[in-house]
Amino acid sequence: MPVDKIANPAAALQAYTNTQRAGQEPGIARGDGASFSDMMKKTAADAVDTMKAGEKASADAIIGKADLTDVVQAVTNAELTLQTVMAVRDRMLNAYQEIMRMPI
Repeated sequence: MPVDKIANPAAALQAYTNTQRAGQEPGIARGDGASFSDMMKKTAADAVDTMKAGEKASADAIIGKADLTDVVQAVTNAELTLQTVMAVRDRMLNAYQEIMRMPI
């Protein structure tokens, strides 16, 4: 599925809201604590947690401990997270390549 097509609008809205909230944190706005690097570390940790939750839900489904709806939701969230991480990675690589092509 292309990145520009959103399978779960609620998850996209939640991600957008979280991004807005992160930008409004006092440390980021004033520059007295949280940095871009800190924000990226937290986001990466959240992405890993989402992926682990998807794996756990799948494992629970295999042994019959999970509801199918919860499994589908967890796996969908993990898929969206992976797509987002790949899109950010691609954008960062493209930006790096553009910078490297700039004349000195």
